[in-house]
Amino acid sequence: MSSLLQAQYSINGTMTTTNESDWVVLYKIEGARQIYIQNTNIIKDTILQDGVKKVIANFKFILPEKAPKGFYRTTYALKNAGFIDFLFNKEDISFTFNPTSPEQSISFSKSNENKIYRDYLEAINISQQKLDSIQMLALRNPNDSVASTYKILLGNVNDVQKIYLEKSKNMMISHFVKATLRKNSSELIMSRENYLLNLLDVFFDNMDFSDKVLYNSSFLVDRITNYIFDLNYSQKVSLQQKYYKESIAKVMTKIPDLKFKKDVLEFLITQFEALKNIEIIDFIFDEYYKKLPEKLQNNKFTTEVLDKLAVEIGRTSPDFSWKEGNRPYKLSTLKGSENYVLVFWSTGCPHCLKEIPELHRFMKDKTKIKVIAFGMENNDFYWKKYTSRLAGWHHVLGLGKWENKIARTYQVFSTPTYLVLDANKKIIAKPDQIKDLTEFFTKK
Repeated sequence: MSSLLQAQYSINGTMTTTNESDWVVLYKIEGARQIYIQNTNIIKDTILQDGVKKVIANFKFILPEKAPKGFYRTTYALKNAGFIDFLFNKEDISFTFNPTSPEQSISFSKSNENKIYRDYLEAINISQQKLDSIQMLALRNPNDSVASTYKILLGNVNDVQKIYLEKSKNMMISHFVKATLRKNSSELIMSRENYLLNLLDVFFDNMDFSDKVLYNSSFLVDRITNYIFDLNYSQKVSLQQKYYKESIAKVMTKIPDLKFKKDVLEFLITQFEALKNIEIIDFIFDEYYKKLPEKLQNNKFTTEVLDKLAVEIGRTSPDFSWKEGNRPYKLSTLKGSENYVLVFWSTGCPHCLKEIPELHRFMKDKTKIKVIAFGMENNDFYWKKYTSRLAGWHHVLGLGKWENKIARTYQVFSTPTYLVLDANKKIIAKPDQIKDLTEFFTKK
């Protein structure tokens, strides 16, 4: 029994305030992915602290002797996706943190590796911030005293690095200590432009992308995210797109492992999907993802992403055909209008019965705009009667209502749903309501 107990490792966490979850999930970080390990309940308790009642929450995981070393993550908040990352190197771990500011508040009471690493991060960040403040001062007001101070502070940064390289020798955290140090210039840089260029140029210099310890942690993905989304920034949209492409291209030159490259590309696509940045998503797919070996590409992932973005602004509307009487029509071949309004509606929708007549009245004198009204119905009985009042429009009957294939392609989850197309059927607007639609054309 004693031998069995010694062959296990405990991960103990304490939250200093309550949160909305009753359970915590433990993952292992591998590349750009997190692998599920186990989950456990949160045990909440009320304590008296300085005469004030305070709720604390505790959780505990048990890892077997054979549990692999590496970076682990506990996810504890469902709504805000709160998490704590830590290193596991065959030792018990205990930590406390405030779930509203985990990275700033975490403190390890047990785990030599994590204690030293947290101390290192605090020390190197303080010394680096002091060095950066002098560099910023020099950009505003260069003088000899600033230059000499820079030399002293640069020495302090390097001293901190040497101390913790020695402390972390033969430990897992040594990989992260080596990779964390920024490659600072030996001299002050006197131009803001040169400073930014140098910062971008040397950003990855101390990071070994072939290091499996770094690879199986959140470290490299965090740095890639920082480089692409924070350092390469412009308020001008066209310039920002250019920066995104250039920074992605540089990151791709740094990753030798094709599997990790695939994971990073999928991570970046997901990030840009959240931003609805179709141009960059297409760039990543065309320039990098589709050029990976076929056995690495995830066709399901590609299809799901592209399907989600099929009806975003900037995309060409998915094509479909219909008949009016005996005459066939096709969305892609409609001609003669500067704009088209594609509206998904239903006779069983009260909002539609209010807004569709408003739309018809508004469009009566709009000779350069054509309406394609897609009726989502279970049968054509009421639809035929109602559409007879809406002269001048193209009417499409979509049987099956919410299960209609075309409606699902257009991701219609409520009616009415409006899309504005240009002459080439590219989506240029997605108004929420009739007033948004009328304002779009009034202001145009």
